[in-house]
Amino acid sequence: MPTVHRLQVLDSFISYRETGTGSPIVFLHGNPTSSHVWRNVMPGLAGRGRCLAPDLIGMGDSGKPDSPYRFADHAKYLDAWFSALDLRDVVLVGYDWGGVLALDWARRHPDRVRGVAVFETFLRPMQWSDWPPQGEQLFRALRTPGAGEKLVLEQNAFLDRSFANGVQHGLAEADRAVYFAPYPDPASRRPVLQWPREIPIEGEPADVVAVVKAYDAWLAEPSAKPVLLLTFGDTGLNAPHIINWARDNLPAVEIVPLGRAGHHAPEDAPEDIVRALRLWLDRRAR
Repeated sequence: MPTVHRLQVLDSFISYRETGTGSPIVFLHGNPTSSHVWRNVMPGLAGRGRCLAPDLIGMGDSGKPDSPYRFADHAKYLDAWFSALDLRDVVLVGYDWGGVLALDWARRHPDRVRGVAVFETFLRPMQWSDWPPQGEQLFRALRTPGAGEKLVLEQNAFLDRSFANGVQHGLAEADRAVYFAPYPDPASRRPVLQWPREIPIEGEPADVVAVVKAYDAWLAEPSAKPVLLLTFGDTGLNAPHIINWARDNLPAVEIVPLGRAGHHAPEDAPEDIVRALRLWLDRRAR
């Protein structure tokens, strides 16, 4: 079983899980989960490397500093964690915002990276037309001052919606309790609210759009590190036009379709993810 550590970084601390030995494999979660989402994936890869899964700052069991919790803030604390552990020869695995953080870190530290595996993440800047009607309605509300605060900070409604819509097989009550525990009051939920406001949609926010465009340009270069893209069905971030765009524009990306799963795919399909990652890692090692 993974052990849990706490590491001081900058003005706060990062909590992370660790199991296995060898070259590091770093697992990055999304919103509103934590490293707990990888609990059924990491043991299956412990024989392939040193598996580490941090809780992003303000999330899970990590510290909650006084921060805007913008993408750049998460990247800053994550950079400090990587530096403190002096991680090199890294494989990154990420979904949702963990995928964006993984691709961004890999682009900025290519000499420390072996490869990146992502799923359910932002492969390019988005338009509202990429969203299904219900999703557009919800995320427009989350990005609206006042309305987003009411939904997330006051009503704590985002966690319920995210897990109800994003986990096809449902959550055990014990796992649900782990995900909800870090957010007991409005102040603690600020990271959960800020993440939807960071999604690069129709040019805003401009700095996050620039991050995504930068790693897209990197992935189009011959020198890019290998990237594995896992897909689950053909909706949301797996929509055919998005996957086709990646196939046509990102030559570094290998696309592997798996069975259907919700947005929080490690909850629905951990065995499929482990199997795909093992095969990919074994091919990279030849």
